[in-house]
Amino acid sequence: MAKQLDAYRDWLGITEAARPLNHYQILRLTQFEDDPAKVRAHYRKMNAHVRKFGTGEFATQSQDLLNELAKAMLCLTDAKRKGEYDVTLGRAETGGRRRHTFEEILIGRKLIDAPQLEKARNFAKAVNLEIRDAVIQQKLAAPDVVMQAYAESVGLSYVDLADVGVDAELAPKVPAVLARQHSCAPVMLDGGTVLMASPNPILPEVEDELRLRLGYPVRTVLCTAAGINEAVAKHYPKEAAAAQMAAGGGAGSMQPSAVTAANAPAGQAAAEAGPQLSREERKAKQRTAMMLAGFGTFPICMILLMLFGKHIGIKSTFLPYIISACVAGAAVAITGLVKK
Repeated sequence: MAKQLDAYRDWLGITEAARPLNHYQILRLTQFEDDPAKVRAHYRKMNAHVRKFGTGEFATQSQDLLNELAKAMLCLTDAKRKGEYDVTLGRAETGGRRRHTFEEILIGRKLIDAPQLEKARNFAKAVNLEIRDAVIQQKLAAPDVVMQAYAESVGLSYVDLADVGVDAELAPKVPAVLARQHSCAPVMLDGGTVLMASPNPILPEVEDELRLRLGYPVRTVLCTAAGINEAVAKHYPKEAAAAQMAAGGGAGSMQPSAVTAANAPAGQAAAEAGPQLSREERKAKQRTAMMLAGFGTFPICMILLMLFGKHIGIKSTFLPYIISACVAGAAVAITGLVKK
């Protein structure tokens, strides 16, 4: 009789007999390991090994174990979730260790050197970017490496969407409009929390909206911009978002709310807030505003001209002619504006 497969023992070399295994045991880590980089390193090694069994008779067991490995890694690299998890394993609450800044992580791990960091700082200041984005745009380090360092600095986990992917059951519950507007997609449901991938921490207001739609609280897992763009294009195409907008809140679509409008780009928020003015109406409003501005500033200019004309060399006998010319010019300009 063939020996029954024990994936933990046969694939991962785990000898502990007691089951279920905790996250540290599954990743073969020392209990309460606090270094996110070490957690990710163990995860990558074990993930690559288990993927070798992804085809053939053990494909299902392989996928199940890959999911367990991903859940363990995502929990242990998230400062808040790890702290809560450690308490369930009997670890005394220590108040948390000091978290290194993004720049400290970059330099400490020799991801970039000091001159490169200074170059990124100058670029970030010049174009008003976050230092994280400046490092990526200047190609001083690979985007995934930068995002892992950034995730660690803010206490969140990092996910490679090409590795873990988007949850096929959760994805349809997130409206395409919301996913595209906030660059996010659900990765998995873990311990009663939906992990949402995004290049930036999801705003609390958006988390609340997702919680209402998904029925679970939401936690951000960071990813690269390229990764989320590819995932959104696949699961939330433009056509789906356009159909939802056209449906105006039909089944499975998103009703534009005050929350999403407030956090959307100005043009997009306006487009979702209500009916738009026609081109002619907008031009009429612009002309009115310009005429009011002209009539408001014209008297002030005339008064200043009369008061200070002599001081700048304009003789008083010329002032009436200058004023008349200004009035005529203003009349012609306003008349032309109204006719446009």
